[in-house]
Formats: sequence, C-alpha cells, structure tokens
Amino acid sequence: MKNITLHSVHEKLGAKMVPFAGYNMPVQYEGVTIEHETVRNGVGVFDVSHMGEFLLTGDHALALIQKVTSNDASTLEIGKAQYSCLPNNEGGIVDDLIVYRIKENQYLLVVNASNIEKDWNWISSHNEFGVEMKNLSDDYSLLAIQGPKAIEAMQSLTTVDLAGIKYYHFVVGPFAGIEHVIISATGYTGSGGFEIYCKNTEVEQLWNKVFEAGAPFGIKPIGLAARDTLRLEMGFCLYGNDINDNTSPIEAGLGWITKFSKDFINAENLKKQKEEGVSRKLVGFELTERGIPRHDYEIVDENGNAIGIVTSGTMAPSLGKGIGMGYVKTEFAAIDTPIYIKIRNNNVAAKVVKMPFYKKA
Repeated sequence: MKNITLHSVHEKLGAKMVPFAGYNMPVQYEGVTIEHETVRNGVGVFDVSHMGEFLLTGDHALALIQKVTSNDASTLEIGKAQYSCLPNNEGGIVDDLIVYRIKENQYLLVVNASNIEKDWNWISSHNEFGVEMKNLSDDYSLLAIQGPKAIEAMQSLTTVDLAGIKYYHFVVGPFAGIEHVIISATGYTGSGGFEIYCKNTEVEQLWNKVFEAGAPFGIKPIGLAARDTLRLEMGFCLYGNDINDNTSPIEAGLGWITKFSKDFINAENLKKQKEEGVSRKLVGFELTERGIPRHDYEIVDENGNAIGIVTSGTMAPSLGKGIGMGYVKTEFAAIDTPIYIKIRNNNVAAKVVKMPFYKKA
C-alpha cells in the first residue's frame, strides 16, 4: 500500500484509514452523515491525491486523445475540461477520466487511482503519433474543496475570481501562497466547489491555508465514504461499480460523452449499439419500502425473476431513503417502472427514477 503525502496529517485528525486502489486513504473522520451534510450545506475538503495525472504534449497530442477517448476533445479551449471515457475493443470501458487543455498542444488527463498503470499502458499502446507522455501521478496531490460555501471560504487565498470560473473550466494561478496551481471548477459531489492540483511538496502548505481560511465557514475534512454517498445522490458513475471493462458507455447512459462526429477506438460497434438499442441499461432507483440496497444485490420483477444487478447503493443522507443504480433489462428501464431489490431473502419494492436523486432546493 502506498501512502499519500498527507497520511500523517489525516491520522492526527483521527481519520479511519483504509486500503483503497492501492493507497491508504481516509474513509471517514467524524462519520459519513455529518461529513455528507457538511459538503451539501457548507464546505469540506477531500484529499484525493491517489488520482492519476498524465501530461500529454506535442503537435499530435489532440490526435492521440481523439483516438483513445469517446468525447470530442477538439471542442476544448485552453482553460476548459471535459468528462470522457476510454473505450476498449470489446465494447466496454477501460476507465473514465477528465481531459484538461492546459496549452495549445498540451493536455492533462486525470484518471482513476486503481487504473493508473492500466490506463498508461493502454494510451501508450496507441501512441503512434510520437506524443510526449509524462506520468505525474506520484508527484502531484489533489484536494477537492466542495460545497456551496467553497467560493466564499477560499476567495481570500487567491487573486483569481473564483466565482468567475464556470463549471468544467479551470485557471492556472496563485493559490494559498503557491504560484502555479490548477484551480478547477470540477468535483464529484454536485454541491459546487473546486479541485486544486499542486505538487506533493506544496500540499501541506495548501492544506493548512485552506483550513485556516475556511475556519470561519465551518470547514471540515471529508472522507471517501461521504464522497461515495454524495456522488451516488447525483447519479455519477463510479468505475469498478457502475462502469467497467464489460459495460458499454451506451448501456451506462454515457451516450452524451460518446461522439460519433470523429473516429475513436470501437466507435463503429458503439454507434451500432446506439442505433439498434441495447439489451440492458443503467438506471437509478429508489426503494419504496425500508431497506438499503448494496453492490451486487439482485434486481427482480414482481414474480421474482432476475432482471438485473445493483451496481451502487446506499441510504441517501440528504433524502433519508435507500437509493441505488443498477443494470436492468431495457424493458424495465422506463421511469416509474416497479422493480424489487433482493435484500437478504426479501424482495423489497423499489421504482426506477430519473437521476440525479438529489436536487438542489
């Protein structure tokens, strides 16, 4: 297991550390519900330094990205980011990622921690363009400062107008006394805020200044458990649960990041899927009876016939009810369709709902 740079800081704060994606990570501090509500209503900080970062530079950097990703990166201006995925040759997904356009011929790809080596090898294997690739994953840290009070709490740390950074845009500028950091209006919570990329040598200073500036706003450290409940309430996919090597972006409802205006790996088969339809779809559901759905629980119809599988599930802190995502046969995918989740030996009633589950008031 690797340790992230601020490992000892989290231990001193009383974090429960658990192995996750090859790293010892803080899963919770005070408790999932308190941490979840801190982000929904105030401001909290996640240390997600386990994420991977690849820097692609050169005249043909865009050509390589266009080949290996499903979204159309040619629409990216400098200072803009894009959610995308890496399709494999079999119709599944190697990983989902964010693509940042840093300069004219330079892009940063941010990938999931569990897939760093796999993604690096996959992209490298398709680099017939002579693109310079650097794996920065071990040298950079990432703090996600999330919540509706994030802008107000952090503005004193930078001359950059934080309120002026649009969603999925970023600025490279000064922050917390550090000259060049990426301040990105992205996140995985649906409650606004920023993700701040800096060097490992700078992250302790960054962490301390962030907590100093955020103190009047009730800022708290937040663990991965609350990150999961927050992302699930928004219906955001988690790689390894809701998407993987065997789920296609079309099945997963990611047609919006799958652009057939360009050629990319397995585009032909995915286009065929989009045109002809798929036999299963990823849906959101909420329980209409008491219960908590969990990963790999079976989904059945009213007669108890298996129709699908739960990929993510939880008791939603913001909603006070059991919610989840899962793949079901397409005929059961329409909104309001009654389904049942097999919890222990009981078939617990649920219905398909439109995501996100959580909607801002």
